[in-house]
Amino acid sequence: MFPDRSFFNRLAEAARAETLPRFRSGLDVTNKLPSGFDPVTEGDRAAELAIRALIEENFPGHGILGEEHGNVGLDREFVWVIDPIDGTRAFISGVPVWGTLIGLQKAGRAIMGMIEQPFTGERYFADQNGSIYTGPEGERRLATRQCDTLSNAILFTTSPHLFAGEEMEKYREIEGQVRLFRYGCDCYAYALLAAGHIDLVVENSLKPYDVGGIIPVIEGAGGIITTWDGGRPENGGSIIAAGSRAVYEQAIAILQR
Repeated sequence: MFPDRSFFNRLAEAARAETLPRFRSGLDVTNKLPSGFDPVTEGDRAAELAIRALIEENFPGHGILGEEHGNVGLDREFVWVIDPIDGTRAFISGVPVWGTLIGLQKAGRAIMGMIEQPFTGERYFADQNGSIYTGPEGERRLATRQCDTLSNAILFTTSPHLFAGEEMEKYREIEGQVRLFRYGCDCYAYALLAAGHIDLVVENSLKPYDVGGIIPVIEGAGGIITTWDGGRPENGGSIIAAGSRAVYEQAIAILQR
């Protein structure tokens, strides 16, 4: 037995039942850091528990890597990667660019994934057959935009304040060359890239659960996602995602200087 799209939908529905009622509800927020601010909510924890319960019931031999409730069986062939609310800052601010990320890895390689945005009713799902959008626009195959040059590209990042030193210099050089740049979309930026609305996402300091559900969606839509040094992105770190090979090559040339 192998998970399919319907099982991913079940996971998304279970998470949605925990996150959506708490969105814009004035819920309590806990700070995970003694200094600084790394928020977590009851919604994060409850959604991950709901996802994990279904996985453990249906695929007890699989491992789980989760943001809020630890890891189990990371040495197993199949490992689920869960971020119950990617973009918790957006979630607690009432901005609908957060999402639930669910990914499945085989032997360390991301093979299936979903970006779920419950408030807008959108799901971006990927398996070996490609990437599919379902939502208010209906259902369709996802395909990235084949932008021909960095100067015509639309760039997103969560926040330029996350960069420092040489990383900041490289990011600003790319930002200075694109047609348009925007901030603050968290995982939703990657969904927009897979759907062909934007061309480039450049970020750093990502964790494996920040990208586990995203990688298959980008790749299944024809895009490229790697680390800044051109490696596989499953372990997170500094990440670049592009819709076209041309934009990817121009941007990564700057990042690798």
